[in-house]
Amino acid sequence: MNRATRQSKILNIIASRDVETQEDLVCLLRKNGCDVTQATVSRDIKELGIIKTLTANGKYKYATMQKADSNLSVKLLNIVRETVISVVTANNLCVVKTMTDNALAVSGALEQMCFDEVIGIVADRSTVLIVCNSAKDAGVLAQEINRLLD
Repeated sequence: MNRATRQSKILNIIASRDVETQEDLVCLLRKNGCDVTQATVSRDIKELGIIKTLTANGKYKYATMQKADSNLSVKLLNIVRETVISVVTANNLCVVKTMTDNALAVSGALEQMCFDEVIGIVADRSTVLIVCNSAKDAGVLAQEINRLLD
């Protein structure tokens, strides 16, 4: 089975059911006639931009970024909305100011969103520093974070 077909099956599986682990996904793919290894599935997950999101019952499941954006844990989204004070850029950096002692929670929420523009995230008590590939990427990321605040 070629990569495109396998990745299509992965997307169909995670769209139709809650899949919590790569091992579960490997088993489901094998049941669908796709002989894969966990390493292959791991690469596919990365290539497809699939992330884990928190479900209403407190468990994690795989989801695409588009679905994850709409299904992002209400609690995490509320943390971002209620504690972020400002978002500014400086060259290839995006600086998110938060209320004191909330930067780690905000950085965790932003990491779960797996923005393409992000190279890395560092946080202290009230500041999240996000390193991007370019100044343009930092600007795009700032717009995306500000969209979450609306």
